[in-house]
Amino acid sequence: MHRTYSMRQSRAPTASQIQNPPPPSSSTKASRMFGKTSIGHSLRKSVHPGAFGPELSKKLAQLVKMEKNVMRSMELVGRERMEVAQQLSIWGEACDDDVSDVTDKLGVLIYEIGELEDQFVDRYDQYRVTIKSIRNIEASVQPSRDRKQKITDQIAQLKYKEPQSPKIVVLEQELVRAEAESLVAEAQLSNITREKLKAAFTYQFDALREHSEKMAIIAGYGKHLLELVDDTPVTPGETRNAYDGYEASKAIIQDCEDALTNWVEQNAKVQSKLSTRTRTLSQRRRARGHEEGVDLSGQDQGMDNRQSWIPASEHHGGQEYEDDDDEVDHDDDNKERGREEERVAA
Repeated sequence: MHRTYSMRQSRAPTASQIQNPPPPSSSTKASRMFGKTSIGHSLRKSVHPGAFGPELSKKLAQLVKMEKNVMRSMELVGRERMEVAQQLSIWGEACDDDVSDVTDKLGVLIYEIGELEDQFVDRYDQYRVTIKSIRNIEASVQPSRDRKQKITDQIAQLKYKEPQSPKIVVLEQELVRAEAESLVAEAQLSNITREKLKAAFTYQFDALREHSEKMAIIAGYGKHLLELVDDTPVTPGETRNAYDGYEASKAIIQDCEDALTNWVEQNAKVQSKLSTRTRTLSQRRRARGHEEGVDLSGQDQGMDNRQSWIPASEHHGGQEYEDDDDEVDHDDDNKERGREEERVAA
């Protein structure tokens, strides 16, 4: 029997991809030459992620690095699911006809889950790089805070040591200018933080919804496949009925492919409905004097325009500062690849 490991031999765009074009490949994939997880990934877990960079952005820098580790773990899960799918099909090849056919088709479904994991990582990266842009803005605001604090300290020191010093007047004028610059920077930070926070988690939640719904679709068709296995107990020497489910198993796989291909967010089965009490509580005034409140009852909407996908390399929210977030772990990947080859050979 021909063993298949992928559901679709030719990857035509799905309805969801046509409606919302997919994002660029994840920055974690682009920064590594080889497969498998890297030793650098493990080392980063043991190093405090926010140890470097401007003080203001350290906490968010820690979050960004932790999310990068999460993404690399998800990449590994996706690859290993594909390997599991292949091994399941290989094992079933030597079994009875019904088990052989069903495990082959189950391998197809599990392989598809691995590919969905890979697609999910790309969408998850859009969340991460958007959060990262907030970190960059925070880093750009830090110098204005430092300058204002430095001038304030100089004035205090002069007033203590030389109360009549003419430098005090000059420094106070500089302080006024520094405070004005700081106000602009802080306002920009406040505005961009809110904008990017909402965009980032909309990316994540939209990706989670699509991923979860498609996983549920695969799980449902997987259970249909299991019905083709005859689990009626037999006595020693008794022969089972000949298996005639080949066409049925192919049809189930085709139905699953059609369901995944035609899935769009508007047809999502799971909907988050707000209770009457929650709808009432969600009515909030954005600012004093506004006639209308903020109705959250329509919040369960995805981002309609995926033309806004931005490659991580171009996703700047302010002045980028140097850190080890985007280092390429080629040496570590080489070492890990060698270990993996030794493990397989053993």
